[in-house]
Amino acid sequence: MEKILVANRGEIALRIIEAARELGLTTVAVYSKPDKHQLHAQLADEAYCIGPKEPEESYLNLPTIIGAADISGADAIHPGYGFLSEDSHFAEVCEGHNINFIGPSSSVLELAGNKLESKKIAEQAGVNVLPGTEGAISEIEEVKKEANRLGYPLILKAAFGGGGRGMRLVQDEQELIEGFESSKKEAEVSFGRGDLYLERYLHQPKHVEVQVIGDEHGNHAHVGERECSTQRRHQKIIEEAPAPGISPDTRTELREAAIRIAEEFGYNSLATVEFLVDQDENYYFMELNARIQVEHPVSEEISGVNLVKDQIRLADGEELQRERYSDLRGHSIEFRLNAEDPENNFLPSSGLVHINQLPGGHGVRFDTWIYDGAEMTPYYDSLLGKLIVTAEERYDVITKAVSALRRFEVEGVKTNVELHLDLIRQKEFRTGDYSITFLDEFMKKTRTEERV
Repeated sequence: MEKILVANRGEIALRIIEAARELGLTTVAVYSKPDKHQLHAQLADEAYCIGPKEPEESYLNLPTIIGAADISGADAIHPGYGFLSEDSHFAEVCEGHNINFIGPSSSVLELAGNKLESKKIAEQAGVNVLPGTEGAISEIEEVKKEANRLGYPLILKAAFGGGGRGMRLVQDEQELIEGFESSKKEAEVSFGRGDLYLERYLHQPKHVEVQVIGDEHGNHAHVGERECSTQRRHQKIIEEAPAPGISPDTRTELREAAIRIAEEFGYNSLATVEFLVDQDENYYFMELNARIQVEHPVSEEISGVNLVKDQIRLADGEELQRERYSDLRGHSIEFRLNAEDPENNFLPSSGLVHINQLPGGHGVRFDTWIYDGAEMTPYYDSLLGKLIVTAEERYDVITKAVSALRRFEVEGVKTNVELHLDLIRQKEFRTGDYSITFLDEFMKKTRTEERV
């Protein structure tokens, strides 16, 4: 491996470029027309325009990206997260062109992308899964029959894909009927397939994921777990490691279960194994996310390793050294700083970003693509940057985070900084006793207080 094409944009493209350079590799960026002046296009050794603003014609345009790799002579492609990162066909095409896809094999990606098959693999690994339908469902009468068998409340989920798209909570048959067609259409638009399945709904669980890493030689290790319950519409906004509010025994069991699942998949890159943990600390496998994740920095901070560099090394055939991930220390929290207006139903905000000041200092890391005068366009996700705060104790992280968040001052776009400050002041967050309903309940309480 000598030259890596980065098939992404924003802060993750910059992370990959930096990691590749540290390994002595040449980098190639691709960009859409509106992204011509973005940092990833400027900092790579080479850069190629791959299309107009629409993602389908640029960052999701597989033939154009492969063409850029051929023209540049890139012998590897790193997909980052989002876009084509979990597209098994993309990985298969790379393999057909003798391009090293920095991620799992196409066969593993295809398996991980099928949520129903993934649940079967977890069961084979001896891990509990939530009761649900055995197969995918595409007709309303069939889904009604299965819902009556399982009992309400239930979750409608897309059988392929992720990111919360196509997901609906249904409390009764009327909500099931109303939500079925919209979930089906959303799944079709997002993933090209409208297959759905039903799963038992857990009341106020925690969302805990384990960072795993594997090589092509059959070795696997974990890099601890992360708490990801602060989320809106199944999109995470705060993540932390290690996960608070779970017992040492459950922590150990989750990590061991994740390794067994990775081994059963034959996984050979970075991934996270996602679990729901109920109030009695029973845990259930959700899915395997077959890519590097947005929140990987908190795992880097408590382990002291550069996971992006390790992912590249493993893709180049190096053997995993388990002992490198065994010394987990301290606590780290990541805040996703988005260009959006929480007071206006989280409406995305676009415009020229003018920086007054940015966070910094001991234990404060800010992964971002923005610079003074950078343009936040409406065409892609609203992430401005990731603020990662680390200290020995969780209490000290939260205290330090207040100061760091206050130092994030930009003009030209709305941000969710004040929301983050409000959330970490809440008793539930400070004690670690919160679940996936935490943010929704906070927003409802805030709106109620405003009306009063």
